[in-house]
Amino acid sequence: VQLVESGGGLVQAGGSLRLSCAASGSIFSINAMGWYRQVPGKERELVAGMSSSGESTVYAVSVKGRFTISRDNPKNTQYLQMNSLKPEDTAMYYCAAGEGTLERMTRWPDYWGQGTQVTVSS
Repeated sequence: VQLVESGGGLVQAGGSLRLSCAASGSIFSINAMGWYRQVPGKERELVAGMSSSGESTVYAVSVKGRFTISRDNPKNTQYLQMNSLKPEDTAMYYCAAGEGTLERMTRWPDYWGQGTQVTVSS
């Protein structure tokens, strides 16, 4: 499975960005998908996750109400719509996918993308 992110960039505080993640390869093995982020010197943290059906989602407290995760299964793509961005959202954002449940993916993803940088200026 290969995951390729796009859509990162530089934005002013209060602005919006939409990240995309295209999956390829053995995509039949993918169930839950999600997004993580990491800043230098800190651990990678879960931002949002979604089950294969899209019925279940989870969000970090810090982004709830501002970020929305979605997926287009026929296109093998997931998205992260980020609104009302804050400087503290600045990080490298990683697409993640798992072969098991959403809960498992939020702890131990099986696959990672290479990351896309999001920088929010004040």
